[in-house]
Amino acid sequence: MDTTFYSLATKRHFNKSLNHFFKVNEIVEELELKGNLADIVDEQLNNNELLDDQILPIIGAVVKDKFGYSFHSFIIPTTITDFNKIQEETSKWTTIDIIMVYYDPNGKIALLNPKNLEHWERVRELTRDQLIIIYTKYLKSDDEQKIEFEAISAIEEMIAGRDVFINQKFIDHTVITKKKLKKDPTIAGQKRSTPKYSVLVTNELFHNGNVEAWKKIIESFTVSHPDLEVAIFYEGEVINNINTLFKWGKVKNGCLIFFQVIGEEIRDVSKLQKYLFEGASPRFEQFLKLGVGKILKLF
Repeated sequence: MDTTFYSLATKRHFNKSLNHFFKVNEIVEELELKGNLADIVDEQLNNNELLDDQILPIIGAVVKDKFGYSFHSFIIPTTITDFNKIQEETSKWTTIDIIMVYYDPNGKIALLNPKNLEHWERVRELTRDQLIIIYTKYLKSDDEQKIEFEAISAIEEMIAGRDVFINQKFIDHTVITKKKLKKDPTIAGQKRSTPKYSVLVTNELFHNGNVEAWKKIIESFTVSHPDLEVAIFYEGEVINNINTLFKWGKVKNGCLIFFQVIGEEIRDVSKLQKYLFEGASPRFEQFLKLGVGKILKLF
């Protein structure tokens, strides 16, 4: 008998799994906007929005299965502590996305973007005989495994301290120009919307306390990000007044409420989703401790 779903039999494990699925969907969206998984995960780990044991499942589901990155395992031939050459060289590879998974001697995992100097400063050294897995994706077109494996080989050569031949297809000299065009005032002011993210209600009922918690959370978000708006949806309808969710009296444990963030430079969506999930749970009271008129500093 297949026991895959047995862990979902308890509320705790079900909610933990659901939060993980939310997180995976959010990361997929950021990667589709040309983000780097190591940068995304690093930020979320620092904000306590992600747990260490989620890293490898996310790599397997997102990097390997969904986006089809090429990858190769590599045993580090000699300990290195100077990463300037690797960082400076890979930073030029604008057509190649790179993610590295390093297993340190203590058994811990470090997720690295070799183009990000802060990641190298944190890891400090790559130790001899330790495992590192390198993932690459050619961003200009699909089915370019030859180029992706050339990039992996070049990185392995640099880790080994050898000079490398750089394929010019690694570099797109128009990328810098494109980035500048995004700041052109003639196209400024164009708003975009995130997908609709779901929040599971885990309190027995979504009652007045949950409503007030959501008000506090959304107020904190919009005060911190005055250029962004938050839209709420329930059963396909736009909710202009969150109080109606309580007044309807039918939003209860297991229901899904959806939200969407609208604006130009969208950010902190995962943190907002996490707080809204807490606000829809029995733990809503943590958001109501401040006095009337005071704004929570959540973002």
